[in-house]
Amino acid sequence: MNLPIVYHPQYVVPLPDGHRFPMEKFRLLYELLLSDNIVKPENIYIPDFPESALLELVHTPDYVTAYCQGTLDNKAQRRIGLPWSEAFAKRTCIAVGGTILTAKLALKFGLACNTAGGTHHAFPTYGSGFCIFNDLAIAARVLQQLNLVKKVLIVDLDVHQGDGTAWIFKDDPNVFTFSMHCDVNFPAKKQQSDLDVPLPEGLDDDGYLQILSQYLPDLLSQFKPDLVLYDAGVDTHVNDRLGKLSLTDTGIYRREMQVLSICVAAGYPVASVIGGGYAKEIKSLVYRHSLLHRAAKDVYQFYRL
Repeated sequence: MNLPIVYHPQYVVPLPDGHRFPMEKFRLLYELLLSDNIVKPENIYIPDFPESALLELVHTPDYVTAYCQGTLDNKAQRRIGLPWSEAFAKRTCIAVGGTILTAKLALKFGLACNTAGGTHHAFPTYGSGFCIFNDLAIAARVLQQLNLVKKVLIVDLDVHQGDGTAWIFKDDPNVFTFSMHCDVNFPAKKQQSDLDVPLPEGLDDDGYLQILSQYLPDLLSQFKPDLVLYDAGVDTHVNDRLGKLSLTDTGIYRREMQVLSICVAAGYPVASVIGGGYAKEIKSLVYRHSLLHRAAKDVYQFYRL
């Protein structure tokens, strides 16, 4: 059995020329994983379109309806930062379906990766920062509702704080939110995660990995989750347009190996999403995102999951 990876052709829809959200990265990532033999076609899983009731485990019905029908007011739409279209609304939902499927596959196989996801700035009543529905939060709630898990640990290593996720689970003892992020970065107003680790601007590979190693093993042994949801944002990279940290490609690969191997070795299943990444050079960005899947394949084969 090979590493299960989730992808849907609808992960990519057109955006206006010059938009800073790198939409093409999802398709290019999928193609790179196939061409570099990180995944075989038979190990690609296609998600289903989630019903509104699943989205409403986290988001209010009014917000879900308004977004899906394109009736959000202009201010709310600007806060999201992405144009609305029927195709984009479907893309938004199918990406959530992808993270739900990735979580289910992780429980079955021990490790699984989405080729999208990580929309951690979405709150119950509004979207923000390119995030519309919070896929991590929805996946956690869906699996809890299905009685597949009770306790979920969200490890958010995107360069930006997972503020929406933190707020959603602020009163839920069964979901632990851990966010390691650049302190002087979006969002300006931080929420309170169960554990926040604000990082100084310009932090390099060794400093970053040392800090991560101080927290993750203890978190796992103390919280003992039934599932780990991992947001592997690569906007921590030195060349990211929105990052302000100084990780290299090697540092990001080491980070992915550290997170995945620590969790898997201890017996905790991991569902990973790719999170943010905003480099000008799309080919380099796509390679950076693929480091998650490369590390996951190595871990999967080493532990013979």
